[in-house]
Amino acid sequence: MQQTEYLIVGASHAALAAVQAIRMHDQTGSVTVVSKDDALPYSPTVLPYVVSGRSDPQNVFLRDDAYFSQHNVDYRKGAALAALHAGDNRVRLTSGAEISYQKLLLATGAAPQLPPVPGLDSIDYHVLRSLDDAVRLQQALAGSRQAIVLGAGLVGMHAAENLAKAGVQVTVVEMQPTVLAGYFDSAATAIIESVFAAKGVCLMMGNKVVRLSPNPNGKGAQVTLANGAELVADLLLVSTGVAPVIDFLTGTGVTTGRGILVDDTMRTTVDNIWAAGDVAQARGFYDAGAKVINGILPDAVEQGKIAGMAMAGDPALKHYPGGVPLNTYSFFGQQAVSVGSQSEGEVALQEVDAARNSYLKIVMQDGRLTGIFGINVAFDPGVMWELILRRIDLTPLREKFLAAPQRTARHLMSSTWR
Repeated sequence: MQQTEYLIVGASHAALAAVQAIRMHDQTGSVTVVSKDDALPYSPTVLPYVVSGRSDPQNVFLRDDAYFSQHNVDYRKGAALAALHAGDNRVRLTSGAEISYQKLLLATGAAPQLPPVPGLDSIDYHVLRSLDDAVRLQQALAGSRQAIVLGAGLVGMHAAENLAKAGVQVTVVEMQPTVLAGYFDSAATAIIESVFAAKGVCLMMGNKVVRLSPNPNGKGAQVTLANGAELVADLLLVSTGVAPVIDFLTGTGVTTGRGILVDDTMRTTVDNIWAAGDVAQARGFYDAGAKVINGILPDAVEQGKIAGMAMAGDPALKHYPGGVPLNTYSFFGQQAVSVGSQSEGEVALQEVDAARNSYLKIVMQDGRLTGIFGINVAFDPGVMWELILRRIDLTPLREKFLAAPQRTARHLMSSTWR
């Protein structure tokens, strides 16, 4: 049985941040990273561009073999976790191999959450969560003329755009009344929807799928909606959400909710096991008593860094401040940004210019920024994220900030964040 001091399960942003944090404090302890993907580490954010052909699947990796060799890390690809035996500090892989560890980080991420629609198991459909998924979908584009995308979240809308750019007629079906309902209000989504409609994408919002069946005309699927309408396509993409991968935790003593419950150092309820990234359910920023899953790239990096520092015993460890949503979304040459919460506070400013596809909304509470949302408006999402996280009192600069949020925030950053 292989033995390692640090075992990291998963190989995306949280895992890589943990590796870096461990090696900053401990240059000699053995580190093993296992990934279910038969590939070097990559970011899920690149997958729509693999589908469209803009990114070569062989050139999307976040680290190469030389990196792992240089940092003395045993990177094992194609090594999926089958079972965790927390009582005696070991894991079993699907290959049957076992690894014993002293400290374990679970960065297993999330997997597509399939809708309970009758007939789904009888048709050929696609999901988009892994590099293999993206390659398979890209190959399926050849000869496809019509595509249906179930779900209008970030993954579904990214995919719909790239399918449309590939010359496919795309229909998006969504139960919610608007696209990207978790990120923008109806005034903002109206702009996004108008851009997609102008590009020929059919958006069917507020529609529930009640049955799926094989396409009577050939490959793909027939989709039946609650209103009786029937749609057919030779390509079906299901993007109705994701769920943390935690099925291996039964009987381990690791407490779960929607994900793996962790404290402010990313430690689970088992002393020598940590979790980070899309699988971790951690402190909420706006309500410290609430545990939330904040599945965004910057948070995965922060959580991975904290977990790695805690595992290595780094005295510089700082506790996790809580999850603040941050999403940047590019579509057909437009740029949308969503930072923070729309409901924590009062709307201090809202400007909409539909003719210019321009939108800005700022939410504040007690003089502090709690959320900022824009389409084709220049501001630095990372700086706004820090303003929220640091709870900066903007009261003395309120009018200046509302009039020029980017310039004011940059001035604050340059003058105070040393």
